Amino acid sequence: MTTLEDYAKFLAEVRALTGIETLRPDDAGLVSVRIDDAYNVNLQFVEATGKILCFVEVAQLPPDTPKDVYRTLLAGGLFGKETAGGYFALEPDTETVVYNYFFDGDRAAEDPEEFVSTIEKILQLCDLWAERIKGPGGDGGSSSGDEPADIHAFRINA
Repeated sequence: MTTLEDYAKFLAEVRALTGIETLRPDDAGLVSVRIDDAYNVNLQFVEATGKILCFVEVAQLPPDTPKDVYRTLLAGGLFGKETAGGYFALEPDTETVVYNYFFDGDRAAEDPEEFVSTIEKILQLCDLWAERIKGPGGDGGSSSGDEPADIHAFRINA
């Protein structure tokens, strides 16, 4: 995938798989879709590299977020620990944690079903991290490492 036109054709295939009609890029190649009323999934085609940047706002850090939450996020970002190949960024004004993942455009175009499946896995990962950030009792503390019981089974397919 090398052009915005290729990207638009690829997204047409993804639309056909998912039934999500709003998966249409703007003139700059940006798409933003709300999934299961839980996350905004943003896809940005980077024509110069042929990559698709996927970014999702995970959670806003509370003002009293303990240091160990920042430490865990930093370890995840620097060492790829429990990030499935993506990385975290922290929006400085709102202290919102954003998960970023790059798809190879050519590989994505070869298998749109795998692309959709990977997005679903990314959303499940975002749920895990949102729970870690919230911590036990929802107070912003770190979790014990146990998997939260309310992780969504995201299904993007129609």
